[in-house]
Amino acid sequence: MLIVDSHCHVSPIWYEPVESLLHQMDANDVAHAVLIQMQGQSDNSYQFDCVSNYPGRFASVVIVDTESSAARDDLERLAGEGAVGVRFRPTVRSPGDDPLAVWRAASHLGLTISCIGSDDEFASPAFAELVAALPDLRIVIEHLGSDVPVGTGPPARTRAAFSLARFPNVYMKTPGLGEICPRVMPPTSPFPFERPVPGLFTAAVAAFGPNRLMWGSDFPPVSFREGYRSALRLPMQEFEDLASEDRALIFGGVALSVFPIQT
Repeated sequence: MLIVDSHCHVSPIWYEPVESLLHQMDANDVAHAVLIQMQGQSDNSYQFDCVSNYPGRFASVVIVDTESSAARDDLERLAGEGAVGVRFRPTVRSPGDDPLAVWRAASHLGLTISCIGSDDEFASPAFAELVAALPDLRIVIEHLGSDVPVGTGPPARTRAAFSLARFPNVYMKTPGLGEICPRVMPPTSPFPFERPVPGLFTAAVAAFGPNRLMWGSDFPPVSFREGYRSALRLPMQEFEDLASEDRALIFGGVALSVFPIQT
């Protein structure tokens, strides 16, 4: 099975350099990865260097300053340089007469949106209206629909974003279990989390189907949770009852179709 990691961060000044990611990928038979720009960083040059220096391994999802009047021009330039997507929050709006201008620009350029947000942001009628207004724009919901860490209060995933599956242009990323399940203390083997897994993977498949789901490790924050290997191995076990062709979609095929790798 061809494995593609749809959600990784690399940086020479924060997190880890790309060589650390490559080590994990090669050790776990992951063929390709999608580099997702970290929040607050609109200098995308390092990600483009990674794509150039390791041809055929990576795709780049960038960030632009959406509050700038030059955001659309910046997005067009980055698409010309090889970006396959751009990262927005559901609340992003453009200045000026058209609040959806930068979203429309992404659609026109054929870019995919990797969308990070909270339960409330994904559940808002305003975001549903945005999605409905741009049916040709592929939108991938990150982190099973929430950016709230596990163990910080209310349940980290309330499935608010799952209702967006009614729009055929919306996809979802499924993470490692350490992102959604509290760990057992002391850790046990081979499943070091509280059971049962709260039905989120099953609900995701029921809502989106395997043809709109994609696995993502969240490297390198995953290294502070269960680690890269377990973030791949344990979700594979959770999906083991699916047909082999469906697992191939979730762990590689969908990501590769939505975030194409340049060769």
